[in-house]
Amino acid sequence: MPRRKRIATGGVVFHVLNRAVAREKIFWKPADYEAFETVLEEAAERVPMRLLCYSVMPNHWHLVLWPRGDEDLSEYMRWLTVTHAKRWHAHYHSSGSGALYQGRFKSFPIQEDGHFLTVCRYVERNPLRANLVERAEEWRWCSLWHRIQGSNVVSLNAWPVRPGKEWVAQVNRAETEAELKAVRRSVARGTPFGEDAWVQRTAQRLCLDSTLRSRGRPKKNPMKES
Repeated sequence: MPRRKRIATGGVVFHVLNRAVAREKIFWKPADYEAFETVLEEAAERVPMRLLCYSVMPNHWHLVLWPRGDEDLSEYMRWLTVTHAKRWHAHYHSSGSGALYQGRFKSFPIQEDGHFLTVCRYVERNPLRANLVERAEEWRWCSLWHRIQGSNVVSLNAWPVRPGKEWVAQVNRAETEAELKAVRRSVARGTPFGEDAWVQRTAQRLCLDSTLRSRGRPKKNPMKES
């Protein structure tokens, strides 16, 4: 059997997310969110990872990560999700009741330009979009709150693209339908998020070509049926 091609993910920024099984609520009280933030910190101690921004929601979470090594993303996410699930089940005395998460995490690579800022805005605006707060920076379990408060509970790394002085106002401003559609397409399919030429190159390099193809059965050629 031929050896599987190694995917070079080091140095690429990724948006990563995971949801609870059946989209059930898994973060019920402040201690649940705090426990997840603790796991975030511990994961970075075991697998060096640059955490750029994040948002923890009642039944899912978003992370924007910038791994250094090619194996770091998979190892970091494996430890993070397995550890959090074990501790959650232990706390709620539900071990053996089934999986906590709906499956393996979803991810897509991001170009380090304005597309990066679009994704970070999408992540940090998520609590406001879900009507959990009146302003995005009020959501305690989000990187935006931590940066504004000067909190060091969760270690956040410098961004590859500067957000600008009006970042908070920008996050609080609603996205266009086109922006939301583009990001959500990448979320759903794992498609690289960036300019067309970059998307093509990145998809080929990371073996993500299938994410660029149209879904569904290919259209039949009527000439072949005659």
